[in-house]
Amino acid sequence: MEDVLEVYMRPYDPQRPQVCIDETNKQLVAEIRVPIPAAPGQPERVDYEYKRKGTANLLMVFEPLAGQRRVKVTERRTAVDFAHLLREVIDKQYSQAEKIVVVMDNLNTHKPASLYEAFAPTEARRLLERLEMHYTPKHGSWLNMAETELSVLATPCLDRRIPDPTTLTQEVATWQRQRNAAQGRVDWRFTTQGARIKLKRLYPSIQLG
Repeated sequence: MEDVLEVYMRPYDPQRPQVCIDETNKQLVAEIRVPIPAAPGQPERVDYEYKRKGTANLLMVFEPLAGQRRVKVTERRTAVDFAHLLREVIDKQYSQAEKIVVVMDNLNTHKPASLYEAFAPTEARRLLERLEMHYTPKHGSWLNMAETELSVLATPCLDRRIPDPTTLTQEVATWQRQRNAAQGRVDWRFTTQGARIKLKRLYPSIQLG
């Protein structure tokens, strides 16, 4: 926890951007019958029956000190998908950076080994040398600011029936564009000193003398 909090206290540095990464999935659901549009005094009405259309995965890349987020929709949640996302972050989003500081949780695909599963060893090593990885502790994924952004995304964008990846990608792109334009940088205020006070029960008790 303190390792992640130390990262969040660093000042903005375009040569060492701080990037939070997280992911979630979305059940794709198609309507059986055409919904009845909302009318004055009457909400939209949908049939209780629906058709499952599989799932899609959403990968969130969030740079809190720049107030910018990017969401990528994929068909699956695999180590290879995650590795390709990292390469996009490294070679496209932050190609001019010396080192990219990444905060993420301990999901089994969020490992350096994922790069070796997707790419040749020389390419995997090249990518790893551009990364500085920091992991949130077990049961501490709330420290990952990308998880917060996914929660914000869920209400206006994901909390309804979406039938296919194309529609999901369009909806997510609209949300991303509007939120990037409306929200500034994140002012993270939970510090290591605060953690040692508020979460004192989680620290070992040391007897001196």
